[in-house]
Amino acid sequence: MKSIFLKEINSFFSSLIGYIVIGVFLVLMGAFMWVFPEYSVLQFGYATLNQLFEMAPWIFCFLIPAITMRSFAEEMQSGTIELLATRPITDLQIILGKFFANWLLVIFALVPTLIYYYTVSVLGAPPGNIDAGEVSGSYIGLILLAGAFVSIGLFASSITGNQIEAFVMGIFLCFLFYMVFDLLSGLFIGTGGDHIIELFGINYHYNLLSRGAIDSRDLIYFLTFITGFIMLTKTSLGRRSW
Repeated sequence: MKSIFLKEINSFFSSLIGYIVIGVFLVLMGAFMWVFPEYSVLQFGYATLNQLFEMAPWIFCFLIPAITMRSFAEEMQSGTIELLATRPITDLQIILGKFFANWLLVIFALVPTLIYYYTVSVLGAPPGNIDAGEVSGSYIGLILLAGAFVSIGLFASSITGNQIEAFVMGIFLCFLFYMVFDLLSGLFIGTGGDHIIELFGINYHYNLLSRGAIDSRDLIYFLTFITGFIMLTKTSLGRRSW
């Protein structure tokens, strides 16, 4: 697993992929945080990073599938997946190596946004007047959400040898699990079933973590979700004859 992890990290940063991903994310988040009037923190009367944590999941819906689409689809297309199969490692180790490498790349993209926290904190009246607990919970939620999207993206990449198809499928599944359950729950308001449907969606658990309350049930949800898609990816790869 370690060799796969290091190979993936090296491929990200020995080419432009890693730098482009981080750059695109920071440019988009910077635009939402400081440029667009309807989202700019300068237009609010209080110190907040809500714009970051509200917009980042939507950017991740497109950005993470763009990162993960090559993970298995490119290997299948080029035939290098057969070389991996000859190594003394299991399918699960291959998947986990790629998963942690992709996840780490997204976390790298998040690290520079701590500058926004410092800037907003300084702009507060008085300086430092920002809810650190809420921000910490939001970052934890965003990191876990990124892990969930990465697991989805790997699964999408494992079921096709075409990177574009993997990209489109990844976006669809990310959107499905992030928002569709919330939309469906709206159809059952007052029936008692709305809350049950919400529980299956990523957005519900992400919002709870974003309030600064770290609940074990939300952590278990994300870990179960990630594990589930990793196992689906393993099943998908296992059905192919290498």
